[in-house]
Amino acid sequence: MNPAELGYGAAWRVLRHVPRPVAGLGFEAGGDLAARRGGAGVARLRANLARVVPGLAGAELDRLVRAAMRSYARYWNEAFRLPALPPGTIHSGMHGAATGIGPGIAAMQAGRGVVYALPHAGNWDVAGVYILEEMRRHGLPAEMTTVVERLEPESVFRRFVSYRESLGFEVVAQDEGRAAHLALTRRLRAGGLVCLVSDRDLTGGGVEVGFFGESVRFPSGPASLAALTGAALYPVGPYFLPRGRWGVTVLPEIPVPDRAAVRKATQELASAFEELIAAHPADWHMLQELTR
Repeated sequence: MNPAELGYGAAWRVLRHVPRPVAGLGFEAGGDLAARRGGAGVARLRANLARVVPGLAGAELDRLVRAAMRSYARYWNEAFRLPALPPGTIHSGMHGAATGIGPGIAAMQAGRGVVYALPHAGNWDVAGVYILEEMRRHGLPAEMTTVVERLEPESVFRRFVSYRESLGFEVVAQDEGRAAHLALTRRLRAGGLVCLVSDRDLTGGGVEVGFFGESVRFPSGPASLAALTGAALYPVGPYFLPRGRWGVTVLPEIPVPDRAAVRKATQELASAFEELIAAHPADWHMLQELTR
């Protein structure tokens, strides 16, 4: 068995039995250590956050990077514990801090598909579970489809697919091409929900946008799917709150009436992400270089 698979497997088995405060302190310390040691990922995070908060430098930027690494560590701690949480924990831990969900629910109740596009922020898995519970409470099928990047080795990728399936998500791999496209369009044409993490283009065929003062490429998938299926496209920003709680903000729909509007809609999505990320910069987990 691959060492990475052994490590992830052990984390999913063991951490659910560790008291939440103890695990939280351990991962927080790990985030602090990673921030102090630096490395390529932390350097890229620092550069990305410097664009989010212009003028921040020196010790102030160091503190933001440290907070961001703690946030990233919290994401992983929660990922290893989510499947074992008692029913209702996520809904009660986010209820009251979830804004803007109503229009998407109403769209699906009217038979229209919904695309939720998110940055790598907060705990996007928690946001997905919360939204599924809201759908269930409003009489909708608690189902959604999401796309994941294929990881190596395959055994680790399968573990992550199984993890997200255990949360109630239908999961398709980004490199599955036509099969992934069919799964997404089928869900949307049935009036269902698709959630896509969309702040980094992995296809090489994205749309050039302005994003925090840089020219980068964003995936055209969210806007293209909305144009193709008539689905409603919403920008979504998950974030963390103290004491193990979460929040999520859904901004107003970005109209995509046809294929000709995809480029403009993708820029509007990038601008919406700027607003969502700037509101909670420490919760943006972008340790990779933005695609150009």
